[in-house]
Amino acid sequence: MKILIPTAKELNKKAQEVPEEFLGEKTKNIIDEFADKKPEELAKIYKIKEEKAQEEYVRWQNLANHTAKSYRALELFNGLMYRNISRDNFTEEDAEYTKKNVYITTALYGVINAYEAIHEHRLDFLQNVKIKDSSLKNFWREDYDRSVENDEVIILLLSSEFEEVFSKTIREKFIKITFMEEKNGDLKTHSTISKKARGKFLSEIIKRKITNIREVETIKFDGFEYKSELSTENNLAFVAKRQKRR
Repeated sequence: MKILIPTAKELNKKAQEVPEEFLGEKTKNIIDEFADKKPEELAKIYKIKEEKAQEEYVRWQNLANHTAKSYRALELFNGLMYRNISRDNFTEEDAEYTKKNVYITTALYGVINAYEAIHEHRLDFLQNVKIKDSSLKNFWREDYDRSVENDEVIILLLSSEFEEVFSKTIREKFIKITFMEEKNGDLKTHSTISKKARGKFLSEIIKRKITNIREVETIKFDGFEYKSELSTENNLAFVAKRQKRR
């Protein structure tokens, strides 16, 4: 079983530095492209202020000069989903399960193991940039497909931005997880609910060392539980009943 999770823009400044690992050829292509760009160009690409663009410029220069520090991916990313993963409480068995089953979809390194060493960056697939005359999604599609082509069970905890990198044939294999909250009979979902729930849901998978979909369906956490009547073969629904605030 393979579980796919996305990157995050927010980074953990307390992540522990680790030795650098070998950079793939495609990663080098991307670094070469971005290292040639000026801060004002990066500001337009990222749609950020020039002050932030200057930070990104320094990061790309450090990557190009091989002076960038490296961190374990699961420890470096620190968005809402990641902050809801019980990373600090992992046992050795939890870490081993994670290394074997949890993979992060990135725009700079491709699909990587959750504990692979990476560098600080905020690149994602929303940036309108060409790498060797291809969009980032097309640039990585073959590698993304290859990373999961031999897996029978693939659990998707991704936004559409990352899911769409995979080809349509591969996407048909995915098992998506939908998280909803029920208030007064109304079902609602939004990004905050989904991001928090993904982190806690992943923690449950890791803690229980789950290996198949039937076990996934037994997961209960933070009020969420599987609802068969709202689910399909490729989309499992988890619902939490919430009291409406007065």
